[in-house]
Amino acid sequence: MASARRLLAKLRQAFDAGAGALAQCCTTNGKLHANKLDEKQVASFELAWAGADLLAAETGLQALNDTPPALAQQLALVFAVDAIAAVLDRLETIYLDVALDIGPLRALQGDPAWARLRAHAAGSQALQAAGREVAESDGEVGPTALDEPHAMAQDAFRRFSQEVVAPQAEKIHRHDLTVPESLLRPLREMGVFGLAIPEQYGGSGPNDHEDTLLMVVVTEALSEGSLAAAGSLITRPEILSRALIAGGTEGQKSHWLPKLAAGDPLCAIAITEPDYGSDVAGLTLKGTKTEGGWLLDGAKTWCTFAGKAGVLMVVTRTNPDRSLGHKGLSLLLVEKPEYETHEFAYRQEQGGLLTGRAIPTIGYRGMHSFDLNFENFFVPDDHVVGGEAGLGQGFYLTMAGMVGGRMQTAARACGVMRAALRAAIRYSADRKVFGAPLRDFPLTQAKLARMAARLAACRQLAYSVAGLVDKGAGRMETSLVKLLACRSAELVTREALQLHGGMGYAEETAVSRYFVDARVLSIFEGAEETLALKVVARSLMERALGVTPEAA
Repeated sequence: MASARRLLAKLRQAFDAGAGALAQCCTTNGKLHANKLDEKQVASFELAWAGADLLAAETGLQALNDTPPALAQQLALVFAVDAIAAVLDRLETIYLDVALDIGPLRALQGDPAWARLRAHAAGSQALQAAGREVAESDGEVGPTALDEPHAMAQDAFRRFSQEVVAPQAEKIHRHDLTVPESLLRPLREMGVFGLAIPEQYGGSGPNDHEDTLLMVVVTEALSEGSLAAAGSLITRPEILSRALIAGGTEGQKSHWLPKLAAGDPLCAIAITEPDYGSDVAGLTLKGTKTEGGWLLDGAKTWCTFAGKAGVLMVVTRTNPDRSLGHKGLSLLLVEKPEYETHEFAYRQEQGGLLTGRAIPTIGYRGMHSFDLNFENFFVPDDHVVGGEAGLGQGFYLTMAGMVGGRMQTAARACGVMRAALRAAIRYSADRKVFGAPLRDFPLTQAKLARMAARLAACRQLAYSVAGLVDKGAGRMETSLVKLLACRSAELVTREALQLHGGMGYAEETAVSRYFVDARVLSIFEGAEETLALKVVARSLMERALGVTPEAA
């Protein structure tokens, strides 16, 4: 443990040097310059990933107490070894790109302590021993110290996920169904739609502070049963609720927040457009002022749950001056009937039309993502979030909600990983290969060890960053943990499916659903490339320059 910490400390110094040198290459007059940042996209991408791996390894070791459980220590060291190797490789790319002396990296790579750590923590014998322990753990890895309320919530929602969600998940996925009332009704009763809403507005959240950790705990537990049919249900109300709390009028808060907390209506978030994905500043859906409100014209896409939702938070360009970029955007609340179907058309009495069509997807079925088209659709003035003062504030209010959305996505990834790991453990115990259980083979044990180590590291980091968010910090770290956890979910579910062999490729096994569901995680709530380049790498370079990172 001491050796790992010393190596990570040296690696942190090398990382900081690389970040500083890259930042200098991307500045003009002491400030980061957009064109120069674009020229260094490859190095910036490597910097973001190196930062994610490094912080996760550091956090995993810091989380261990003086007498850690043997398995927790083993897994923290396994991840630390894999992270150090990956960071060294990424830093070499950066150092060469910015013409920085790679001598310090070579010294680390040749350090005898590094060779000893690799042999001790990630050699074949060490991985086999860790894998055997993982197989006996049934996926209980990456434990975090929770107080009684959070521990009770975790236990309650894990039971609900196992007993109510999981039995319905395969049917919803296989038949591409909309999330049924048999899931929505009990979730409403459990108060999940109001977790981000203060009690004073009818929610279950505290009035005087945020409880991001509770959101992470609940989201992770529900995602273990089904990502699409349960784990993602509370993201949209949280984003809208946070936007309303940040900038809504008192009347809007009093009217909408109790309704959202009760899950009636359900809501959806309409941000992305066909030609503008993560480039929010370029959005074009037009809002034209008319008597008593606004007329919407244009298209949105990838609007999850838009059919079932009774209200949409629509990011709209209310100022026709395109040169204003994100400063010309506002948030409008669009009310509509709820539809169970994959297509709908809603015509207003005023003549406006809103049509929607579900996009067929390989996974993440149940909530459905829609293409939407607005034609002369009327939205009253009192549905502009913030009223007249909210005009032009849409980008900032959206970003206020997205911090929680990225934390939830990281938690969803952890839930899917936990489900996949547990499935792999159980199948490898039951499956006989050449006369012996699959889990008795050294390679299987090594795979289980690395899967568990990655899950444990992501869980520790997610819970740690949740604490930062509740203190009003950690904006960049939410993107960083989202980046790491979502890619990790792809890796872990891939290995889980592989251990199932042919059965893993069959739709009748849950692990095939975990695999296709996990693939969406690196795309929504901020695509991996956008988060890495525009948020994480930029923030790391700003820190290296001593500049306060911009909100993102």
